[in-house]
Amino acid sequence: MSKLLDIPCTTIDNRESSLAELGGKAYLVVNTASKCGFTPQYKGLEALWQDYRDRGLQVTGFPCNQFGGQEPGSSDEISQFCELNYGVSFPLFKKVDVNGSNAHPLFVELKKQAPGLLGSKGIKWNFTKFLVDGQGKVIKRYAPTTAPEELRADIEALLS
Repeated sequence: MSKLLDIPCTTIDNRESSLAELGGKAYLVVNTASKCGFTPQYKGLEALWQDYRDRGLQVTGFPCNQFGGQEPGSSDEISQFCELNYGVSFPLFKKVDVNGSNAHPLFVELKKQAPGLLGSKGIKWNFTKFLVDGQGKVIKRYAPTTAPEELRADIEALLS
């Protein structure tokens, strides 16, 4: 296991956890928001979770309010929104910052392992996705504009 998988995270229902505790062969870590143009990607993320969870993929959502105030709700409101509107059943975590001095340590490590375009460290918007292997190595970083369906080949390769 790597440091990344052991970084403490708090679930949306306020329980201390980590990615390692989920026990995946692969992890898809996504910063999410309920009022974003990319919010419909929740449907595609849920589809990936349904299709690959039995093979070891853990899809994880980390709500973030740093981009245009697009995740203003409480944990309960976020959880209810995701379940009612998109049938989300994959693990959600408490709202986090992904950039700046208060960035969650998980996102600090993700950005360190997989910088953005032209080596930028910052996350540019909601629904940036990180595909991580079972040892905690970031395999690939995807832009918010990359639809979840477009990750299938990389997920298949990682799980095979």
